[in-house]
Amino acid sequence: MPIAGKKIAATMQNGVVENGVCSSASVNGCHDVWSSNESDSSSADHLVVMVHGIMGSAADWKFGAEQFVKMLPDKIFVHCSERNGSRLTLDGVDVMGERLAEEVVELTQRKPNLRKISFIGHSVGGLVARYAIGKLYRPPKSENSEHSCPNGSEEDPRSTLCGLEPMNFITVATPHLGSRGNKQVPFLFGVPAFEKVASAVIHLIFRRTGRHLFLNDDDDGKPPLLKRMIEDYDECYFMSALRSFRRRVVYSNVGYDHIVGWRTSSIRRNSELPKWEDTVDEKYPHIVYEEHCKAYDAEQCEPTSVENDGSDKLEVELLTGLSRVCWEKVDVSFHCSRHRFAAHSVIQVKDQSVHIEGEDVIRHMIDRFLK
Repeated sequence: MPIAGKKIAATMQNGVVENGVCSSASVNGCHDVWSSNESDSSSADHLVVMVHGIMGSAADWKFGAEQFVKMLPDKIFVHCSERNGSRLTLDGVDVMGERLAEEVVELTQRKPNLRKISFIGHSVGGLVARYAIGKLYRPPKSENSEHSCPNGSEEDPRSTLCGLEPMNFITVATPHLGSRGNKQVPFLFGVPAFEKVASAVIHLIFRRTGRHLFLNDDDDGKPPLLKRMIEDYDECYFMSALRSFRRRVVYSNVGYDHIVGWRTSSIRRNSELPKWEDTVDEKYPHIVYEEHCKAYDAEQCEPTSVENDGSDKLEVELLTGLSRVCWEKVDVSFHCSRHRFAAHSVIQVKDQSVHIEGEDVIRHMIDRFLK
């Protein structure tokens, strides 16, 4: 049998082919998606790593992964991570980030043809991805000659992630500024008493991950993890890694997301939240505002006093730190949707049969992915 025929036969045996897309699940639960066309899949050199949220699984990104491959069949190979599936998402952002980094290293070793890498994270998955890239980042060889590329490539004068060129870093409804108080968790209704109680007991429900999200972790006297992640800390190049991507994009729900508030997911102060109106774009009916934010200059990055609009000192520090790089900010509204109260899942199309109204958000990501 010709080599191409053997590959197709192996694909049929180990994966599922449907509508031009091949997918397979590994023994550890991760989900890979690629084009079923042999010539397309062999030329795809761009790894897209999709990361689910708390108590989630690789299946949460099934619809998104398949749409990406259908639209960009000869460009990308999608890997939906589940090294941190289900209750493992309670182990902490750092532990999950370590696992994700190891998962990406193992994948690049198996696929030496990869040249580029992008991340797409939903909810806490965006924070896990931010931690993982800090572990995977390799400075330019002229600055650091100790690190070698896992895929065995020659020395590269550019900074890389696991030997690959960083392209897109995209988060979807991710609490970048944490979830502590200040109306950052909408289902607490902004009631200070509720927020105070939640901060005190969150670790009983979500364990270390809850402490990280509510910024009350104190590991060996260190600052809260999310604060450490706005700089290059110890051996983790958090900000250098984030800066190395060609694009950084945040998709945020402007309302009806009862898990993650608009301010924390869009990395804004209250005073910076834009006025929005119903979209007139039929192609993306739920995209209501887009903004390209430049990186803060040195003066803007100076320590800022507590604001009068609800932000506290730590939140301002996180926002200022993350604003040292430029972001594309895309605001989404499902206020007229049947399932608007599930906006946190609809924006990801977590379940195709229920959350399909968010399909235009996925299409919006894809249409701008290679620009």
